[in-house]
Amino acid sequence: MSALETMHDVPVLVCDAEGAPVACVQDALDLIGDGGYQGARWVVVPVERFDEAFFRLRTRLAGEIVQKFAQYAMGLVVLGDVSGHTEASDALRDFVRECDRGHQVWFAATREELAERFAARAS
Repeated sequence: MSALETMHDVPVLVCDAEGAPVACVQDALDLIGDGGYQGARWVVVPVERFDEAFFRLRTRLAGEIVQKFAQYAMGLVVLGDVSGHTEASDALRDFVRECDRGHQVWFAATREELAERFAARAS
């Protein structure tokens, strides 16, 4: 399930932690389509929904998913604690840091952190 919410005047599709895993590019396209259909500009996906391959950059899954979100001008938020993954991989830690500097993909540990980012972006 997912629900359309508004965070600081931004329509955001928030996905439940339970649901189909995001394990391939088609899964990302399904989220993009669902978000677009509901009028969202961002899709928030709990970290639990991502296949472990997403966090192993050598699989290229993260890059392919990020590219699709960028291609369709839809923002992506990975919501939840990724510290276990970033502690195990310098490359992933760098990837997360770069994403968080941008305007297309964010990693947010909590909904409160995400709300603060939207608030900062609005001002």
